[in-house]
Amino acid sequence: MATHVLTLSCPDRPGIVHAVAGTVVDQGGNIVESQQFGDPATDRFFMRVAVEPASAPTGPRAGGTAPKPPTWSKRDTTAFGAGLRMGFEPVARQFAMSWQLHHAQTPTRTLVLVSLGGHCLNDLLFRARSGAVPIDVPGVVSNHPDLAGMAEFYGVPFHHVPVTEESGGKPAAEARLLALVEELDIELVVLARYMQVLSDDLCRTLEGRIINIHHSFLPSFKGARPYHQAHARGVKLIGATAHYVTAALDEGPIIEQDVARVDHGMSPGDLAATGRDVECQVLARAVRWHAEHRVLLNGTSTVVFR
Repeated sequence: MATHVLTLSCPDRPGIVHAVAGTVVDQGGNIVESQQFGDPATDRFFMRVAVEPASAPTGPRAGGTAPKPPTWSKRDTTAFGAGLRMGFEPVARQFAMSWQLHHAQTPTRTLVLVSLGGHCLNDLLFRARSGAVPIDVPGVVSNHPDLAGMAEFYGVPFHHVPVTEESGGKPAAEARLLALVEELDIELVVLARYMQVLSDDLCRTLEGRIINIHHSFLPSFKGARPYHQAHARGVKLIGATAHYVTAALDEGPIIEQDVARVDHGMSPGDLAATGRDVECQVLARAVRWHAEHRVLLNGTSTVVFR
């Protein structure tokens, strides 16, 4: 089983894979999974490598220099991980890489935001408890108190953060949200049908760390009762999209999408029920892939190593 996951992106050029594999071997590692993609449109190279310790480190190869002492992270305290990080730093500099090293068995600390629709929240909390999605949920935040019982059922603290004029409006609510992110050591925020538009400042502060789910009718059926609008137009496919949140509303880099076929015999309620099922599945896959470090940003798009 892999103990660490290395992800990287850099300008595409010869020798990247050789350098990465050689460094893993030098540090006594064994590659158990490797995926890569070179994007001809952006001329960038993307790679995800899962590794495990195989033997004692062999040290730098001929002609190499001894690396500087490791930079320890609070989520990676093993000797193997420290050695791998130390050995990889000169390679990263050589190829101008953006890179991260994660401990594979550490769940991603995730804060879930929700309003009144509890289907995605219930699904995520169940999958987290069962181990199907490698996340740890230390808190649920909602602008309504209605789903406190669901969070309590799963043993997760519930935080009611209203977005009302009396409570200080959106600025006060977002300040409380950021405080919770800091207090709970949150790595990922999931909008599980959280029906509030986040400010540009908050989106930039948590860039690449917020995932949203919405029905894929957007922008065709905006506003209230989208499934009723879709029913009135006789749609044949409904679906959902999970994406990273950006300041451009519902236009962030897409992680996952799916659809379900519907027909004229279904009521608006049937369409909504089908849509809820698709939303749960799409959001769960997006969160799992993010938590497994399989999603790399590529400008306004993503590279997903499934």
